[in-house]
Amino acid sequence: MAQNESKGCLYQIKKILVWFFVLHLAYIILCKWIDPPITITQIANSFEGEGLKRDYIGYNEMGRNIKLAVMASEDQLFPGHNGFDIKSIKKAMKYNEKHPEKTRGASTISQQTAKNVFLWQHGGFFRKGLEVYYTFMIELIWGKERILETYLNVAEMGPGIFGVQAAAQKYFKKDAANLTQREAAMIAACLPNPKKFIVVPTSRYVNKRASIILQQMNNLSGDKEIESLLK
Repeated sequence: MAQNESKGCLYQIKKILVWFFVLHLAYIILCKWIDPPITITQIANSFEGEGLKRDYIGYNEMGRNIKLAVMASEDQLFPGHNGFDIKSIKKAMKYNEKHPEKTRGASTISQQTAKNVFLWQHGGFFRKGLEVYYTFMIELIWGKERILETYLNVAEMGPGIFGVQAAAQKYFKKDAANLTQREAAMIAACLPNPKKFIVVPTSRYVNKRASIILQQMNNLSGDKEIESLLK
């Protein structure tokens, strides 16, 4: 009797897991066309009292400069990789072994999008494992343009400020499509730590980092794969 109950319990658990996987897969597919209604990071910011400022916009409304600035700053190989920059990951691992007190990341835009949409900001190997899964899935299902569009809509770009449109309105009182190269570079410069690196009034770090990003933007302009995403 006990054995039958145990088998029945295991069957129910498997059934629940299968349904969870199916529903979650459906959500990933749905997000190819529909913006995520809310993310864990956005919920956390609201509870922490930072509020929630966001304004999702379409890919063609974002403008060329912010797309180029983010790729120049965060992931210059974005158009060509499969979601992971293996060389950068290996370099970061070697660096972190030598400098455990000051670790360096190597997340691509695809990985950051997977984390921002489906996961949370902190967590060890468990979250990283889930991030690999979600990165693989969105690369497979969404494609590069949708990944970049979603990233630019959900990434935190200041305390409680999510997405490039909200950031453009907050910092420069204009739409994202009208950002200058310098303004786009300033927003991109805050992305490693948007709660710490202040865009306006411009912190020393953001000012210095924005100048470097501008140089990289100039270097990337004209690249065929990059240009294909700068519609």
